[in-house]
Amino acid sequence: MTVRVILVSPAMSAALREARFGSDGPLDAAGARSARAAAGALPPADRRLSGPSARCRDTAEALGLRVEDEPAPGDWDMGVWRGRTLEEVSVSEPEAVSAWLTDPSAAPHGGESLLALCARIGGWLASLPGDSGRVLAVTEPAVARAAIVHALALPAEAFWRLDIAPLTLTELSGRAGRWNLRCGRPLTASPEGLTPSPSGD
Repeated sequence: MTVRVILVSPAMSAALREARFGSDGPLDAAGARSARAAAGALPPADRRLSGPSARCRDTAEALGLRVEDEPAPGDWDMGVWRGRTLEEVSVSEPEAVSAWLTDPSAAPHGGESLLALCARIGGWLASLPGDSGRVLAVTEPAVARAAIVHALALPAEAFWRLDIAPLTLTELSGRAGRWNLRCGRPLTASPEGLTPSPSGD
């Protein structure tokens, strides 16, 4: 049976704005306003999930979602780099950053490698029962990017070429081993009127 997975990226937060590794925190005021304004734009779903982070939970609440107790997959585990910016780590650990950016199996921060992240998210997709119907989940951008890489059987390096903007939809439909992708739809209008952003983000 076909499963439709709709991943909603969280609204803006201070940690997202500063591009901090795996740093959690609540939505900022602008992010909360944007999420509340987009509440009516969500497509219908049979299951509603939220990632465990504060920004995912805050986004789900602002969107008016009543989510299940079972969480959606959490963010990329960035180990000791959590809370730091890429610029900060590049200054203190340039060789480690170079390895992380070029080797999908590298995890110099002590957390998950890119390959491990994609495998974890792929495992979650494969675990969804065939009768799940439409599964809507508020998830971190890294989770959506890893889902695309896994679902389309892309090389792990393609992860770095994918951008997921705040409050956009990434839709995967199909079943294990055969997925179709629709991405980049902003939550700014009624579902019927949503169109891809000009940049394709």
